This record gives sequence, structure tokens and C-alpha cells, in this order.
Amino acid sequence: IARRQRQMCIRDRLGLYFGDVLGTVDLDTYTAMVRGIEALPAQMERLLADTEDIRAAARELAGHDQIFFIGRNLDYALSLEGSLKLKEISLIEEGTPVIAAATYMPLFDKAMSNVVEVQARGAQVLALTTDAGAAQMHSRVERVLTVPETETMLLPQLGVVPLQLLAYYIAVYKGRNVDQPR
Repeated sequence: IARRQRQMCIRDRLGLYFGDVLGTVDLDTYTAMVRGIEALPAQMERLLADTEDIRAAARELAGHDQIFFIGRNLDYALSLEGSLKLKEISLIEEGTPVIAAATYMPLFDKAMSNVVEVQARGAQVLALTTDAGAAQMHSRVERVLTVPETETMLLPQLGVVPLQLLAYYIAVYKGRNVDQPR
């Protein structure tokens, strides 16, 4: 955690620096953010020191087959990370299907590491990557869907197409009405 914490703080400070240089962050916001970043280590230590409520919630949730995360704006990203971690660590068992999105090439090696991790738990992985990542992904995964190379910021727009089609066809094969989502 300490390493990731330092990395996040460095990124936050770098973002603030650019905001200051570009004039998009006023002095009050800049000062408040720096104070907030400096307070993060102690705040995280406090969270790590008292985990009884988290353990109690985990005991209650452990018996459920399905757990959903919801959130909006920044909480959406937070919910996605929480959902991913829960699935990686506790819900993946022998035969669990996992769809691994690995289109963002700067983090492709980390995505491959995630694939290896879930495969070690017995997951059956279906990968989605770019044409450039297909050969390397095929070295670990039998079934790989690809999208063409494009600008990085446009990859999600391409990647969503096979994922939506996948969801559509799964619903069709399960005999579900695709016009009435559940």
C-alpha cells in the first residue's frame, strides 16, 4: 500500500503542478489540495488500524452469491475498483468466466498479470485487446477478441462494441428477452 500511496501522491502533486502552471487551479484550491495530499498517509493509517467494521460487513456478505457495487462520478471509478478486487480475490474459483479488457497498451503488462492471477484461481478467461496485443494475449488465453488500433482515448468506443454484442448474444442464448433487461 505504501508504494501505491506514494505513486498516487506524486501523480496528484504533478497534476496540481500542471494546473498551477496552466492557471486552471486557483491558490486556495492548490493549497487545500496540497494539505489534503500531505494528510493522506495518516488518514490511510487510521483506516488500516481499525478494520472491525469492515470485517463484520465481510462476514455478512460472504454468504451471498451476488454483490453489486453502485456509484456515480468519482464513486463510479471507486465502485469499479472495489468490484474488480472482490471478483479477483474472493469470487473467482475453478471454471469462473472472466472477461479481461486489455486495450490500453501502457498498462497491458499489468492486465496480463491480472489474467495470470485469475487463471491461477481456475478462471476461464476471455480477453479483449487490440490487434497489437493479440499475439501476446494468445500466449496465455485461448479465446481473444480484438479491436483495431486507434487513438488511445477512442479505444473504449471500439471496445464497447464487442462487449455489448457479447452481452446481447449471451442473453439470446439464455433465452432472455434482450428488449427487457433485468
